[in-house]
Amino acid sequence: MHKDSLREHPIIFFDGVCGMCNGFVDIIIRADIKGVFRFAALQGETAKEILPAQSKESNDWSMIYVDDRGVHDQSDASLEIYRRLGGLWTILGLARLIPRCIRTPAYRVIARNRYRWFGQRDACRSPTKSEKEWFLP
Repeated sequence: MHKDSLREHPIIFFDGVCGMCNGFVDIIIRADIKGVFRFAALQGETAKEILPAQSKESNDWSMIYVDDRGVHDQSDASLEIYRRLGGLWTILGLARLIPRCIRTPAYRVIARNRYRWFGQRDACRSPTKSEKEWFLP
């Protein structure tokens, strides 16, 4: 992808069958009043084209955020999304003050348990008609 298109429309890659991940996507869609972000499932074609090969073990996966500044994963991905949303979301970005050596293990605990705690869908999310323009294959 070209840097200019990523500056205009960064991509949030998420686990398409994870209940928590889909909930996060729903929140970002409501908060993204300017329609900046694009979304793609880690299991989808866009992820295969842009990202390095993912582990076969979904417990190893992380939300990934790709913008003109690079590839951000784990807690850094969330923090970059909050930064880009701006406004009151910037307050959540203050979590960046927590050292990565603490944030990353906490993120991994949630990631490893996300299906058990938040549920798992049988198939990847299908966007509604009004969401279609925001989702990549």
